[in-house]
Amino acid sequence: VMANSAEIIGKRLYHSGCRRAFGIPGGEVLVLIEGLRKSGIDFVLTKHENCAGFMAEGGFHADGAPGILVATIGPGVANAVNVVANAFQDRVPMIFLTGCVDADEALTYTHQVFDHGELLKSVTKASIKVVDGAVNVSIDKAIAIALDGQPGPVHVDLPIRLASKSQPANTMIVRTFPSHTAPAEGTELETARQWLREAQRPLIIAGVDVLNQNAVCVVKEFVRDFGIPLITTYKAKGVLPEDDPLALGGAGLSPLADQYLLPLVRESDLIILAGYDPIEMRSGWRDPWDDGTRVIEFCAVPNTHYMHQADLSFVGHVGEGLKTLRKEASANPVWKNGEPEKVRRDLKSIFSGTVTSGAGEEWGPGAVVDVVRKALPRNGVATVDSGAHRILLSQMWECYEARSLLQSSGLCTMGCAVPLAMGFSLAAQAGTSGANSPVPDVPAVVAFVGDAGMEMVLGELATLRDLKLPVVIVVFIDESLALIELKQRKSKLQNLGVDFGATDFPAVARALGGIGHWISSRNELQVALDGAFERETFTLLACKIGEKVYDGRF
Repeated sequence: VMANSAEIIGKRLYHSGCRRAFGIPGGEVLVLIEGLRKSGIDFVLTKHENCAGFMAEGGFHADGAPGILVATIGPGVANAVNVVANAFQDRVPMIFLTGCVDADEALTYTHQVFDHGELLKSVTKASIKVVDGAVNVSIDKAIAIALDGQPGPVHVDLPIRLASKSQPANTMIVRTFPSHTAPAEGTELETARQWLREAQRPLIIAGVDVLNQNAVCVVKEFVRDFGIPLITTYKAKGVLPEDDPLALGGAGLSPLADQYLLPLVRESDLIILAGYDPIEMRSGWRDPWDDGTRVIEFCAVPNTHYMHQADLSFVGHVGEGLKTLRKEASANPVWKNGEPEKVRRDLKSIFSGTVTSGAGEEWGPGAVVDVVRKALPRNGVATVDSGAHRILLSQMWECYEARSLLQSSGLCTMGCAVPLAMGFSLAAQAGTSGANSPVPDVPAVVAFVGDAGMEMVLGELATLRDLKLPVVIVVFIDESLALIELKQRKSKLQNLGVDFGATDFPAVARALGGIGHWISSRNELQVALDGAFERETFTLLACKIGEKVYDGRF
């Protein structure tokens, strides 16, 4: 049985749970996207490769299958660098498929030609040029590397002539992934167990690798059985429902939240790190505990970041590590001083849609977040773009499930929220069963974005129209790069390069086939949200929040 290279690549990706690829075609990838189609993988046309990659990521969060990004030679590849770097720093498994000129052509033909792999080397886990006679090995290695250890992007370069060349199709390799590893019995593990038995003020800090290794249930059970308070990174929000008394919320970017959380960390006599990757954290989380503090680390890959160190570091499966740690251990009364509960109350008070004076915020960014969170069902999913609004929202927004607040928190790039919401909504509506369990009920999806971020990705509103997805987009209107303006002002620098003119976003939304409204009060926002998640098109709500509204808020 024979099939061309593009079809073999498509079949292997389909077998891995992939059902959609995103990108912009060019002559060099036409055979490739046809091979994907024949294998059962839909190709979704976008307006920019960067947004295509974020849509692919959104789909991964919904169905668990690696995202597929497709770009043509040269400018297509160059356009995608930002989202590939994001996948690398945000630990997202992505297969980046590109077309390239055949080796003999490249010796004399230079138009649009550069070394794709060399460009992408520092922001991918690997770059693989597909080889004649080993197409199956090439794509299987790409998938394995993308999913191994900490997930990330792998680039696959397919030469133009090879794409349509027949290959043996009955030799699909399906790699057996290694079984989950647990810490070996020995002195280190017994020490860790002894520390758990002796701890009076323990804390757990959980990060993205809890999600990557499907260890959410294990962490949740451990926290509740031992009564240990939990701090998460933004990516791990919802590992424990955030209305649980033991949930201290997300951390990483808010200096105001750190004023409460970091003293608690320093007061702790045992810190358990569960899949905690500090790539999401600001500099305040460098060496956040005092020398001599007992720290047990369960991590997916060895600690080479040096943001912190741990006395005991167990590399392997985070869930299996926690299960092994707790053998023959029983819960002790912990934190008799009630300090974590006080910190939790203080944080809820500060980030509750109220202004610093304590009076209710009638209108502003906090009020916007408050109204939308109350309108969104418990299983609703939010995405948020980078900027001041993201820091405030990430502290205020309660998550009740993992992967219910999606953002770029490793790279922190703008332009991610709308395409993330699109990709998630598309995969969730399709109900596709990917590598992990599918989303059981189609959740309502809302994207929060600043006006500058919205202007970056306006073209994708046309994509959203064509996909007929009921995504709600909430735009914070302040005509400023608010976070940068705030930093500029605090540094006593002249206002420069942060302010811009007004755009009539509702008019743009209507012109591109959606619903658009100006919003300037809580009531208007509540009314506009009614029925918005049941439409067959997007709804854009332009919320005028005023100037300099983030001072002192995070």
